[in-house]
Amino acid sequence: MRDAIDLLRAADTEPFGVNGADAESHRGFIDAFGFPFDLLVDDGLAVSRAYGALRPEGDRINRTVVVVGKDGRVIFRAAGAPDPREVLAAIRDADDERVVVDGP
Repeated sequence: MRDAIDLLRAADTEPFGVNGADAESHRGFIDAFGFPFDLLVDDGLAVSRAYGALRPEGDRINRTVVVVGKDGRVIFRAAGAPDPREVLAAIRDADDERVVVDGP
């Protein structure tokens, strides 16, 4: 996602990483890998658990990309490192599904 940040932001999307490590560890990771987005601390792994991003043992995160639409719906979820084009297609498809009603 790092290398597709401009495309994601052009699609009105802001990525975040989520990990159970502490904030200091996150700062080092961001610096080491040049991430242009924030990493959020998931103390206790509640967020990762809610989005189905834990390994079967339940004590470690399995890298997972989840896109949550502005309406709170999960519009994309894939374990691993999906191609950013797949993520962008899901975002476009979700935008196409919105119904616009004109008038009173």
